[in-house]
Amino acid sequence: MSQKQNILNKIQDILIENRQVLLNVSEVELNLAKNAMVSANRIFFMGTGRSGLALKMAAMRFMHLGLNVFVVGEIVTPAILENDILIVASGSGTTSTVLIAAEKAKKVNTKILAITTNKDNPLAEIANHIIQIPAAQKTDFSENISQQYAGSLFEQSTLFVLDAIFSVLWENSGKTKEELWPKHANLE
Repeated sequence: MSQKQNILNKIQDILIENRQVLLNVSEVELNLAKNAMVSANRIFFMGTGRSGLALKMAAMRFMHLGLNVFVVGEIVTPAILENDILIVASGSGTTSTVLIAAEKAKKVNTKILAITTNKDNPLAEIANHIIQIPAAQKTDFSENISQQYAGSLFEQSTLFVLDAIFSVLWENSGKTKEELWPKHANLE
C-alpha cells in the first residue's frame, strides 16, 4: 500500500471515530449550551493546549457572527461578570488552570459551560451546563475508544460541536456569508 493510501485510510478512521462519538452527544445538552450562550452578555473561552486551540477557533466563529467574544489569557480580555458565560474544555476535567478559572468565574456568578469527556470530574461539578463528549481522555492508551494519539478525538469533536452550534445560530440569524465577512480579520 502506498503512503498516500495509508493517509487516506487514516482520514477515514478519524472521520469514523468523530461520527461515532458525535452521534452520542446529548441533543439536550447541546440545546441547553446554545441557549446559555445566546442569553449571555459576553462569551469567554478558556482551555489549555490543543483544547484551548479548538476553543480559540470556535471563538473566532462566534465573533464573526457578531457576538461579544473573548479568549481568557489575551491581554485585552476584560473581567468576567455575572451575566457572562465561560466556556471551558478539558477532557479529564482536572486541568488545574481551567479549574482555577472556572472557580473564579463561579465566585462572580458567571454561568459555566464545561466541555468534557465525562460528568464525574471536578470541572463538571462546578459547571452550570455540560457537553459530554464521550471521547477518550489523553491518558487513555487502550485504543478502545480511539486509535488516535492522546486527546485528539476530544479536541476534534469539541470543535465540531461548537461549529455546529455556530451554524445553528448563524442560520437563525438570517445573515448571509457576505454579511459576516466584514468581521473577518483584514490585517493578515
